[in-house]
Amino acid sequence: MTLLFADPSALSHASPPGHPEQVARYDAVIEALADLDLDRREAPLATDASLLLCHPQRYLDRIASAVPDAGCAMLDADTYLSPGSLEPARRAAGGAVAAVDAVLDGSDDTAFVAMRPPGHHAEAETPMGFCIFGNAAIAAKHALHKRGLSRVAVLDFDVHHGNGTQALLWDEPGVIFASSHQMPLWPGTGAAQETGAHGQIINAPLPPGSDGSTARAAWDEILGRVAAFGPELVIISAGFDAHTDDPLAGLNWQTQDFAALTGAILYRARNSDAKVVSCLEGGYNLAALGASVRAHVDTLMRRAG
Repeated sequence: MTLLFADPSALSHASPPGHPEQVARYDAVIEALADLDLDRREAPLATDASLLLCHPQRYLDRIASAVPDAGCAMLDADTYLSPGSLEPARRAAGGAVAAVDAVLDGSDDTAFVAMRPPGHHAEAETPMGFCIFGNAAIAAKHALHKRGLSRVAVLDFDVHHGNGTQALLWDEPGVIFASSHQMPLWPGTGAAQETGAHGQIINAPLPPGSDGSTARAAWDEILGRVAAFGPELVIISAGFDAHTDDPLAGLNWQTQDFAALTGAILYRARNSDAKVVSCLEGGYNLAALGASVRAHVDTLMRRAG
């Protein structure tokens, strides 16, 4: 069975009116998955020890002290904290760690962490791009340094480059990080020449206006390299803002493209007997987000079955 880690505290992380990373994203995801036969579990709070795998104590202290008593506090041009933000941010990271533990310890092969805020833009001491903590990178480092794995793959198909995940994993020889993303587009990182300290980072920039067939061709090449690496665990940074209806970018993926890419990732994971954990990242058209998450999790469930 596929595990679903979530928590209604995600509704307490508020952004200013009109902000794309809105409370309604969580409702759209949970409603899209409501009738599926999933093992539903609470996303726990990340411990300081887990967060410290990627962020120094002074950063944790700075984020905690920045939480406002009312309204929204701006961390950067588009990243905010509200009075209820710290709990869901910790549960987003904690859910990713718990999902790794659950698939490694149990009989379930796949898990989806349906929490917000997202994480793949957060750097060691820099919140940005709606992200507070580096959820996927924290989960990867937990698998390596706390669970004793040797090879982890982090695969990111969000339309925006996961600059935070890349930075946090730049020096990790036991992690292959691969990303497809529109270029040019914010945050401006993710050139093919960015390959990591050990040649273990793969970036596949996609041209504006390109569709799912272009993405699948790029991922075919990426997944060949991932298969050669032989990961024991695959962590997906699952952003759905490459959808043609998303307002923040200009790729033309359809809902079925997310299912096809998920299936391709699962096929490679099965070949190396790797468990799979997926963490929600972007996706800002609510209808497209719900449909794409549903297609993604449906595909995860077929692997679990």
